[in-house]
Amino acid sequence: MKKTLFFLLILVSAVRLTAQQDHQYTQFMYNKLLINPAYAGTRGVPTMMGIFRSQWVGFEGAPQSFLLGVHSPFLSQRVGVGVNLSHQKIGLNRDFTGSLAYSYDLIARKAMSLRVGLSGSVRSKGIAFIDAKPGAISDPSFDIANTNEILGNVGAGIYATFSEKVYLGLSVPRLYTNRVGFNPGVTQVAEEALHYYAMAGLILPIGEDINLMPAVLAKYVQNAPFNADINLNLDVRQKFTAGISYRMGGDASGDSVDLLAFWQATPQMGIGAAYDFPLSTLKNYTAGSIEIVFQADLKKRKKGMSNPRFFM
Repeated sequence: MKKTLFFLLILVSAVRLTAQQDHQYTQFMYNKLLINPAYAGTRGVPTMMGIFRSQWVGFEGAPQSFLLGVHSPFLSQRVGVGVNLSHQKIGLNRDFTGSLAYSYDLIARKAMSLRVGLSGSVRSKGIAFIDAKPGAISDPSFDIANTNEILGNVGAGIYATFSEKVYLGLSVPRLYTNRVGFNPGVTQVAEEALHYYAMAGLILPIGEDINLMPAVLAKYVQNAPFNADINLNLDVRQKFTAGISYRMGGDASGDSVDLLAFWQATPQMGIGAAYDFPLSTLKNYTAGSIEIVFQADLKKRKKGMSNPRFFM
């Protein structure tokens, strides 16, 4: 299996890529800053979020991701700033990214907000050839030492809320199509494709302290199939949230069906988890994917301040 994964990695690093390349998280409703810089500062207080994802458990070389993000209003409620640090590994590939986000609210009304955002990021992409554990006979076609390169980029987005019950967002996290190649002898290298995201969600009260919260995250990459996560959560007393998601894609009737749960342990801190059941032929080789998310407000909200927990 290791030899197969290594061969595939070398193959795709020598051709132009147009498939989904960004990190993928099931609990996107807690994780908007990663893909939309306009989300920075929307919660009204400094907020920290961490998320760990282990994809395709039991499949050797499967993706693993970790993300730590902090965002906050800055000087005024109209301005937001944020920082993201992320790490992802797939097979021999290693990806470390750091990004800064800035947002500004063009409207800043209680019933409506319209933020625009910009971000700058630095990525270290590399291949840990040494982890392939080559045999005693050296292969002159590659260097067994770890190989890395540094890439910079910028992103942009807009994020709007209406009556604290509806949100909409559009974003492109990386506007520049970096070329990625570790072998100067090849004429073709991989190229990062533009990823377009659209998100939306709302709150539908169905009883006393009970709300339905549908949400969707649509993803588009040129020359790749359209993809979307469609989610329906049920919130009880703003304490416990549970729901189900459907992810389009895969080679069957979809990519996965996902179960989600979130517990607001205190007014300032919550923890959640998700489990993905694969629908594609990968279900024959993996037990599924798991995610753990942690979120905390680093400052107590002022009395009378609305609670935008639904929008995370």
